[in-house]
Amino acid sequence: MDKSLEQLTELYKSWSGTIPSRVDKLPGAGSNRQYFRMTAADGSSVIGAIGTSRDEDHAFIYLAKHFAQRQLPVPHVLAASDDELCYLQTDLGNTSLFDALRGGREAGGRYNEAERILLERTIRELPDLQIRGARGLDFDNCYPQPEFNEDSVLFDLNYFKYCFLKATELDFHELKLEANFRMFAKDLASEPSESFLYRDFQARNVMLDADGNPYFIDFQGGRKGPFYYDLASFLWQASAKYPDRLRQRLIYEYYQSLKNYIEVPNERHFVNRLSLFVLFRTLQVLGAYGFRGYFERKQHFIDSIPPAMDNLRALLKVDSGVFPYPYMMDMLRRLTEMPQFAPKKDAVVGRADGLKTTDHDIYKANPLDGPATFSKYDGKGPLVVTVYSFSYRKGIPQDESGNGGGYVFDCRSTHNPGRYEPYKKLTGLDEPVIRFLEDDGEILDFLKPVYTLADHHVQRYIQRGFTHLMFCFGCTGGQHRSVYSAQHLAEHISEKFGVEVHVIHREQNISQTFPARSAGDKDS
Repeated sequence: MDKSLEQLTELYKSWSGTIPSRVDKLPGAGSNRQYFRMTAADGSSVIGAIGTSRDEDHAFIYLAKHFAQRQLPVPHVLAASDDELCYLQTDLGNTSLFDALRGGREAGGRYNEAERILLERTIRELPDLQIRGARGLDFDNCYPQPEFNEDSVLFDLNYFKYCFLKATELDFHELKLEANFRMFAKDLASEPSESFLYRDFQARNVMLDADGNPYFIDFQGGRKGPFYYDLASFLWQASAKYPDRLRQRLIYEYYQSLKNYIEVPNERHFVNRLSLFVLFRTLQVLGAYGFRGYFERKQHFIDSIPPAMDNLRALLKVDSGVFPYPYMMDMLRRLTEMPQFAPKKDAVVGRADGLKTTDHDIYKANPLDGPATFSKYDGKGPLVVTVYSFSYRKGIPQDESGNGGGYVFDCRSTHNPGRYEPYKKLTGLDEPVIRFLEDDGEILDFLKPVYTLADHHVQRYIQRGFTHLMFCFGCTGGQHRSVYSAQHLAEHISEKFGVEVHVIHREQNISQTFPARSAGDKDS
């Protein structure tokens, strides 16, 4: 049993007085946390969580306890380890709002009345969490920062620039765009707010009880900030395909509910401010889709780009007086007019995702290798990939398999966040370091050929029936750049090939296993 899972089981035992009769790992989400459903002999269950960031887990535990004290619909933290890297919370079941809305989503945004009622019920509850939940909250416990501000906006706008805009090869004037970015950031951060900004408010982070009542989860990234952000995040989620009429109905429901908590701005001011945050959120998600799709080759994010571009195209029809950033808006218009982003009338073979590269057929086997051996292993082969991060001061990791196959990559040529005080105690698994590296961009250029090399090598090893392959990333301290690189390559190989992958951050004493998926398994 994994050491972290042993610690979680001991926590369950100390809380309940007995070990669970069954432990089931739940599908992974976007973070490095692992979730387990832990079931007792009588059938009752709780959710156990294992994290890798003490600060992030502390934020969730603090916020969950605070919200529970205010009787808000969130999971209750039942027990936590001393280091807060493991904790137990109430089990809210298996049905998320995202699951409940599948029919309307698959019908291209034609939501039925029952689905619209679920959406209304959820959006009316949001101000309660944002306004009443903020009362008495110590925002210094928030992760990775206590408050939404201009710097955080510029982080996200530069994330869009480096991970999406530059990858499209659109010509633009960097200094003019930067000047408009700064004006945009100042406007977004200008309105004082005492509310809780959920930050990742989306249908996947809302669980429904048997009566359809919403419960909110995964709010550990929240902070003090403007309430418009969450409304924009929820209603303009690209994959949701909410029609304009339904959006207007939900905005009205939110606005009426908000009146119960604060003195609301007049409708014109509210709509104009909301439009600013919709534009910001759209650029923010395009940055994420660009990185996850263009650089990590994750199909879900590539598929999300066209609907996000449709959202952007619709925003550009809004009264130009709402967006007083002429150069930025002109650049965005030219972006939406690029051939790879042109709206498609009918589904055709090919992709409108903006990528400059094309998918290749599976690497063809060499006849001299004999018959491919992977077929007897559910299409995935016996291959196990191990990915290390390490410090050159302590030497290159030993190959414990005895095969001696693999690569060592030196990350020391890239910009080191460890040189700056805010990042010295963090690792490449922490969001501020991730943002620093991705905004800087050097690590992305460094990893592109690594991914290409790894893809060919892993595919070839699968075909030949080899059992082990190792990748190692070294940097000065084995804390920032190497950890980031190792984690992202491990996730990339697991996602793309489904083989068993072990990622070991040697100097951080952190390890994680991505189990092999059989040919019939669906991606998480």
